[in-house]
Amino acid sequence: MNRQAVRGWLMYDWANSAFATTIMAAVMPIFYKTVAGSDLPGNTAENYWGYTQTVAMIFVAVLSPIMGAIADYSGSKVRFLTAFAIIGALATMCMGFIGHGDWLLASTLVVLGTIGFAAGNTFYDGLLTEIAPPEKRDAISSKGYALGYLGGGLLLAVNLVMIKGWDKLGFPGETIATQMAFVTVGIWWLVFTIPIVRHVKEQAKGKAVSFGDAVKSGFMRIGRTMKTASRYPELLKYMAAFWFFNDGINTVIVMATIYGSGIGIGTSDLIIALLITQFVGYPSTLLFIKLAARFGTKRSLNGSLVIYVVIVILGFFMTNAIHFYILAFMVGLVQGGSQAIARSLYANLVPPSRTAEFFGFLSLSSKFSSVAGPLVFSVVGTITGSSRLAILSLVAFFIVGIAILAFVDLEKGRKEALTGEVN
Repeated sequence: MNRQAVRGWLMYDWANSAFATTIMAAVMPIFYKTVAGSDLPGNTAENYWGYTQTVAMIFVAVLSPIMGAIADYSGSKVRFLTAFAIIGALATMCMGFIGHGDWLLASTLVVLGTIGFAAGNTFYDGLLTEIAPPEKRDAISSKGYALGYLGGGLLLAVNLVMIKGWDKLGFPGETIATQMAFVTVGIWWLVFTIPIVRHVKEQAKGKAVSFGDAVKSGFMRIGRTMKTASRYPELLKYMAAFWFFNDGINTVIVMATIYGSGIGIGTSDLIIALLITQFVGYPSTLLFIKLAARFGTKRSLNGSLVIYVVIVILGFFMTNAIHFYILAFMVGLVQGGSQAIARSLYANLVPPSRTAEFFGFLSLSSKFSSVAGPLVFSVVGTITGSSRLAILSLVAFFIVGIAILAFVDLEKGRKEALTGEVN
């Protein structure tokens, strides 16, 4: 195992987690409601934010599996990761131009940034099997998420200082300071992508082909993946569980802050709460390494999903900043660990020679399913006029995910991945 390659891989989580914290979770949702969507009535801004996430996920769902198949065929996961990182970072820096009433521009740039973030992660996840043997993947995957929490939290803290201390730092106003915070996220993302580009080398070099042939091959491999997926029944069951609980987790991430803003919690309290999530998430994600080793990965994942059910129910009754702080602490305990374990479990269930393709296939299926969470939130909010009922609807995603996960046999799934045969 090349330690320099592992460190380079880990640093990409540090790099792009700034987008997840400042843009997806903390600052942009509030900015979208109070600045970009300041002219929108009632809870329309919250609903439009949900629809923005839905559109972004549709684009990612279409692009990721095609790119993953092409990357496997040509041995170019690192190059595709780099391309999408650049797209996402540039879109993020352009968010510095969003002003009052520019909700359509904000939505467009958030969609582009999310495409760069999510599509890049498809190749990043696929590289896990390139840098680590199966017995090390749980630990390295968890360390990646932990480092992401630390990096994302660090820049979010800097952004909070910029926004709330705008006058002391020489900014003309809070809006300008916030716009500059978005620019710092794009720069951070680009700079810390350099280590993975320099140090991670793919073992399988693939074939030297034209772009047209690669695209054709990509579509053919997607079709083959769909046809041969039935040879991996445990993987299919796990994917079905993943579709539901991952959708629930992602919707909590992207809707929590704008939900809090909609029920009257102040900007400072919302961002501080997200900082709590980040810095609690760092040690908690590392703790999941020990929990998974002691109690098993499946049991640890199940435990985290049960806690999410409690979080969503408590979120329905939330009325003040203290409540939001408590829920942010609880999310920090389980968010990174659940995602890290889910990623490493999937990596161990896919055929080793087709990792980017299968991660792309997961992205296709999970991103289409991930349309459901923000869409359900927005539709329920639109019909009822209540964001509280919208947040409560997310309980169903976790319950169904837990129920399906109970039927997944991980040992049998690992054997199927290695042999391609159903035992």
